[in-house]
Amino acid sequence: MGPVLAGVLQLLALIGALALAYIPLGNHMAKVYSSDRHWRVEKWIYKGIGANPDTEMRWTAYLRGVLAFSAAGVLFLYLLQRIQGVLPGSLGFSAIDPDQAFNTAVSFVTNTNWQSYYGEQAMGHVVQTAGLAVQNFVSAAVGIAVAVALVRGFARSRTGELGNFWADMVRGVTRILLPLAFVAAVVLVACGAIQNFSGIHEVGQFMGGSQQWNGGAVASQEAIKEIGTNGGGYFNANSAHPLENPTPFTNLFEIFLLLVIPFALTRTFGIMVGSVKQGYAILATMGTIWLGFVALMMWTEFAHHGPAFQLAGGAYEGKEVRFGIGGSSIFAVSTTLTSTGAVDSFHSSFTGLGGGITMLGMMLGEIAPGGTGSGLYGMLIMAIIAVFIAGLMVGRTPEYLGKKIGTREIKLAACYILITPALVLILAAAAMALPTPGNSMTNSGAHGFSEILYAYTSAANNNGSAFAGLNADTQWFNTTLGIAMLLGRFLPMVFVLALAGSLGEQKPVPVTAGTLRTEKPLFTGLLVGAILIITGLTYFPALALGPLAEGLAS
Repeated sequence: MGPVLAGVLQLLALIGALALAYIPLGNHMAKVYSSDRHWRVEKWIYKGIGANPDTEMRWTAYLRGVLAFSAAGVLFLYLLQRIQGVLPGSLGFSAIDPDQAFNTAVSFVTNTNWQSYYGEQAMGHVVQTAGLAVQNFVSAAVGIAVAVALVRGFARSRTGELGNFWADMVRGVTRILLPLAFVAAVVLVACGAIQNFSGIHEVGQFMGGSQQWNGGAVASQEAIKEIGTNGGGYFNANSAHPLENPTPFTNLFEIFLLLVIPFALTRTFGIMVGSVKQGYAILATMGTIWLGFVALMMWTEFAHHGPAFQLAGGAYEGKEVRFGIGGSSIFAVSTTLTSTGAVDSFHSSFTGLGGGITMLGMMLGEIAPGGTGSGLYGMLIMAIIAVFIAGLMVGRTPEYLGKKIGTREIKLAACYILITPALVLILAAAAMALPTPGNSMTNSGAHGFSEILYAYTSAANNNGSAFAGLNADTQWFNTTLGIAMLLGRFLPMVFVLALAGSLGEQKPVPVTAGTLRTEKPLFTGLLVGAILIITGLTYFPALALGPLAEGLAS
């Protein structure tokens, strides 16, 4: 079997698995967020945190819950790292430096999981499990909760109440993420991923010498890092490490895990707004972009430029042979079009255009299908923009799902789509202009610029993957990337929740002959076009200086 055919068959198997899970998982999540019953364990949690899960919240109260919970998470994780040296199971590792502890705490709380450290050489068992793994669950649940609040804004009328943040967050963990992660961890252990709390082992190497490996609760963290689109690896090699991702089957299984909730949330959206066709329209938009990016990535990585590529059968540099170019290409596109950031290959070693595709996937806003929750609300914001553009073309007040898109709504949507590019471009320009950040670059020219641009794109979009070759463990990068992660996560949530509150207070308008049918293929095409044009106009100059220049020169 040729490598191209193997890649296509993996893609078809993945699509089939996602299709089988789409309806049952989407229906289940809709029931979770529509139920008025609480499990006993959930009641214990509410009592412990002093929350009343039956109290409806307006968008301001909902936002305060999101920010307060996340701030507490940052503080707890920061302190846990700072006292690591005295914790049991620290494996002899000392406390994390203040700037790196800040960066890591922000990274995991914001669902970014950017790692400027070597996991197996820095973090002990307690920090990995009680700190990082816990945040993998709750940060993903926060993202889904915000998305559900926006959906309620579309579904409800004449009320600014969007549900209860504490109930939405807890249910996301107990009824969705924990059960899925448990099953996924069992599958990964059965396929060779490790799950233990052992110490450091001396392991011999084929060419002589030895290296040290430590054990850990790897399979359980691997499961939630993919399901929650988190991405932080137990080991520095992330999902390229054989103890995290042992076989081609587990590689495809992990891709399935990181895509399944974001895609299925479109059905949840359709059910909650009373029209599954609207969910299918959003699904079609996400699927079109994702498939297009996978096809482009396979083409760039299988293209034969010169005798070395011809002999190898494609661009194998930086890729695991056991996964192949096809599997690595699907993983790279999926992890950057979601907010996952896990890697089974190293994006810096992709072809110039291939590296640009991973970067562009994040620049779209990670909406195809995006992160757990963040992908759905990001795509709905883009749908509002597309409806507004259509309204301008026909001279009619735009409407989406029976809600008028007026001045307030379009301002909030515009602020949402502007904040992340502003963070990326301003911070990348500052890093290139100042001498100290530039000293962290091990490559010059277009590729060196791509390393910087990729880092801030990854941080501001809460992805977490990186180009190799950039020493990001410095005070400058730990601090500025941490700021980019914080602002890139929570400022958009402010605009999303404000928009949800504004929509929920409206009275639905009736459908007329002039209403744009947003469940039709025409709207899907308009939405795809709007996404690509807006992203292209925003980022093309920066891409031209980096991956495009490198790709055209090769």
